[in-house]
Amino acid sequence: MPDTACARPPIEPVDIEGATVAMGTHRFSIGTRALVMGILNRTPDSFFDAGRYWAMDDSLRRVAEIVGQGADIVDIGGVKAGPGDFVGTEEELDRVLPAVEAVADRFEVPISIDTWRAQVADAAIGAGASLINDISGLMDPDMVPVAARTGAGVVVCHIQGRPRVANPDPQYDDLRGEVVGYMTERVGRCREAGIADERVVLDHGLDLGKNPQQSLELLAHTRDLTDMGLPVLLSASNKPFLGALLDRPVDARNPASLATAAYAYCQGARILRVHDVIGTVRVRRVLEAILEAWTARSTESSER
Repeated sequence: MPDTACARPPIEPVDIEGATVAMGTHRFSIGTRALVMGILNRTPDSFFDAGRYWAMDDSLRRVAEIVGQGADIVDIGGVKAGPGDFVGTEEELDRVLPAVEAVADRFEVPISIDTWRAQVADAAIGAGASLINDISGLMDPDMVPVAARTGAGVVVCHIQGRPRVANPDPQYDDLRGEVVGYMTERVGRCREAGIADERVVLDHGLDLGKNPQQSLELLAHTRDLTDMGLPVLLSASNKPFLGALLDRPVDARNPASLATAAYAYCQGARILRVHDVIGTVRVRRVLEAILEAWTARSTESSER
């Protein structure tokens, strides 16, 4: 019988030796370590928690919980990505600034501001945030200058279309090639503005102008992004493409979310944006142990 066991290569965990990510005054080594980004939705209509942490007291209790569970970063957002009631700039500021200030005052943890408005990002950085998580792909022309001036990190996310606008039938001639080209152009903008590579983070933008199969394809080829040599963020937690794959409601997608985190880590993603912090921290512990064992085995083989 033909040997088919090695017809496809195994998923080998990627050790990004010497890699770092920086945001404000925070700097992390991410060669083997993944950073867990816990989500705080300061919205009454989040697709996942539906306003559970809308009240400030509930928001702070949530942050205390996820930091206690091991979150390395807290991501605070005031407007959901999908369609919904209009939220203006002032309203978004009213939602997020008190939370950013309160978290910065109480916790020693980097804060990410989830916004596509440069004005909101700038104000949030002034209040204590150090990472801009912009799902729009730097749509606001002032976003890159804000990141450059403040020293904040910035997430470059792929999207076809715009946040908050439904895109039910996204079309691509070459999905992977178009995403990499889009990322390359926007990374170039950041470099031209003087933003160091360790401050630029890449995000596939799963479900943002992609149907479920397109999101799966990009996830499967996470190495397309990690091969660009910049930190990569995975934002897949409980997303609709997982619901479509499993035919499960949003509150039953956590096992799938943990599976995506494990796979993306093995492909080099080192920031995991999640709702289930404690579960992801436990998965990370196992993944890092596996990578350590893999590296040790590879070292022994090379020394023989």
